[in-house]
Amino acid sequence: MVVRVTKLGGTASEVTVGRISHGLMMATCVLLPPLQGRVAIRAGVDALPAGVKMVFEQRYAPAIHREFYSATWGTENLELLARFYAKYPEYAEKTFLSVKGGMNAREPDSSLEYLRKSVTNIARALGPHKTMDLYEPARIDPGRSIEEAMANLVVLRDEGHFAHIGLSECKAETLRRAHAVSPVTAVEIELSVWEYGEEQKKFIVTAGELGISVIAYSPLGKGFLTRKFVSPKDLPAGDYRTRFTRFTEANMVNNMPIVSTLTALAAKKGVTPAQLAIAWVAALGEHVIPLPGSSRAARTLENCAAGDIELSADEFAEVTALADADTVVGDRMAGGKELQHLWG
Repeated sequence: MVVRVTKLGGTASEVTVGRISHGLMMATCVLLPPLQGRVAIRAGVDALPAGVKMVFEQRYAPAIHREFYSATWGTENLELLARFYAKYPEYAEKTFLSVKGGMNAREPDSSLEYLRKSVTNIARALGPHKTMDLYEPARIDPGRSIEEAMANLVVLRDEGHFAHIGLSECKAETLRRAHAVSPVTAVEIELSVWEYGEEQKKFIVTAGELGISVIAYSPLGKGFLTRKFVSPKDLPAGDYRTRFTRFTEANMVNNMPIVSTLTALAAKKGVTPAQLAIAWVAALGEHVIPLPGSSRAARTLENCAAGDIELSADEFAEVTALADADTVVGDRMAGGKELQHLWG
């Protein structure tokens, strides 16, 4: 049972949430039976004490752009949530739903016209039982200033499309400029034992100073840190990770020692490697909220249990030394524009 909680930032500073959030990518990047999908979503919410919300994170883009969280590149992600909330309307108040959008033909587009189209389409797919709590452009639009993008988000927030503003993959200095326009509630960045560099460190400090939540996505290294995959042959055919150079045969061999060390530290602690990886991310600050994802209820509950794990100073230092070793080989995205759009 998850009992540790934290507060969100910005305009949601009165919202109490579980220490671990839940990413819905894996619930819709694989084709699940309807019941399994609903159970996977419910598991983490039911682990929370009464009155505590769980942060859900989802993505959206029009199907024609062939992006984001869906096995068939449609809007199954939001449609699954729509069915979930229709079946269990009481969960609308138990969850804090964040949705990414604002990608136009694979390019960030934070124009008022496109953002309005994005949030309107999300609302249509999501259905009548749940409104977005937080909306975030998936990437920073390089074609306009962050001040203009934030002003557009404020217009849409004030029109009632969502309650709070978020961002994703932005630099610390970009966050300061954005927050000066209007309070930012939360920002997603990739953060894990194998993705912990100077940009992440600066961002955590800046977000803490500004009272903004850091939603740390991929805290399990896209599954690699759990030792689920030791070779590209272990990845399902067509798996999205096959596009990443970190998952080539040579690079997986090179990167495996970090997993072996993490596994040994977890065994000494009496937890799973996944739980240790998540607990370490949470220990980076009360405003840092790990965002693991899962398609299975048992794994979701295991992830949530990491919220109760306390690391001693020595344990935290050991994992931090592993993260600081900077031995990981390969890019964290597929390359090209995906890399160009990071740290906007």
